[in-house]
Amino acid sequence: MSKRIFVAIDSSPTAAKALEEAIELAKALRANLCIAHASDESSLMQHGMGLGSYIDVDKVKVEIQEAANKLLDQAVAKAVGAGVQPERLQIESTEKRVAEMLAEAAKKWRADLMVVGTHGRRGVQRLLVGSVAENLVRIGGTSLLLVRGK
Repeated sequence: MSKRIFVAIDSSPTAAKALEEAIELAKALRANLCIAHASDESSLMQHGMGLGSYIDVDKVKVEIQEAANKLLDQAVAKAVGAGVQPERLQIESTEKRVAEMLAEAAKKWRADLMVVGTHGRRGVQRLLVGSVAENLVRIGGTSLLLVRGK
């Protein structure tokens, strides 16, 4: 039985469904809940190749962090409204992929279940966009519940 549920969110509809599922599970199981968001800031590192002359990298980084905080604030409020008192975690890295950041954070938090949304992309879409959920299946160190968007 899961007692430490870690849910990864972004601004997608599938992440919203994963959050709903994680909240309901935490409530039903009387489990601890951690709501996490990972920001991949690796594209900002390209400023050394001339990107910095076109955008204010520091300003963009602050905007990414503010958007992540707003997303987490809304998710925490939803959980609290449902009667769950979650922890929140904002993760950022310029060197690691989102799946790596999430897997490491879940392990550090000692999660026994990770909940993530999946788009269920196939073929060329999956090849071009990639899949955080698929990577978590491969590298994650805990049980994983995939929640479909449809």
